[in-house]
Amino acid sequence: MRMILVGAPASGKGTQAKVLCERFSVPQIATGDMLRAAKAERTELGLKAASYMDAGELVPDEVVIGLIERRLQGADAANGFVLDGYPRTVAQAEALGELLERLGQRLDAVVQIEVPREMLVERAVQRRTDKRTGQIYHLKYNPPPPDAELEHRVDDREETVVARLETYEKMTAALLPYYEGKGLLLRIDGVGTPSEITERLLRVLRKG
Repeated sequence: MRMILVGAPASGKGTQAKVLCERFSVPQIATGDMLRAAKAERTELGLKAASYMDAGELVPDEVVIGLIERRLQGADAANGFVLDGYPRTVAQAEALGELLERLGQRLDAVVQIEVPREMLVERAVQRRTDKRTGQIYHLKYNPPPPDAELEHRVDDREETVVARLETYEKMTAALLPYYEGKGLLLRIDGVGTPSEITERLLRVLRKG
């Protein structure tokens, strides 16, 4: 299974990516994790990525695709992967397509998890972190215990969440039609329990 999972911040994409990776015995490739790992390893590509990250700049596409190429050649990715958070633009999608063609691989599916914007905001804004344990709770869906020392992270404040959603929507506006034109795009309803969403994902992948 070689697939891309697409979803806005707070869509539950990361949770579902982990489930799919266990189900299909393939690695989850999240660009944020990959960039942090590359920076720590201090390889040539990693140092290049680190120079942009340390300056607070976006890592250029050619550096990211180089890291993805190296990651896809890992033994654990021989049977596939779940890409989480990449690509986000048509240019990135085209670079990924060229890379996969060069490696003799092809995408099986691009799955978008659809959640209404007002619910995405609610999911993020009502998240709280226990300062002592790092455990994340949700005031509505997963209330914290009475003794938790709660912190409301800056990333989860409403104005920040709305700005991140707007940025995500602008970046991916052309991406979904691009994959739809290639017959790869599958859409699922992302409202419900994690297990319900997993079942929808597996069902649509079986059909797709």
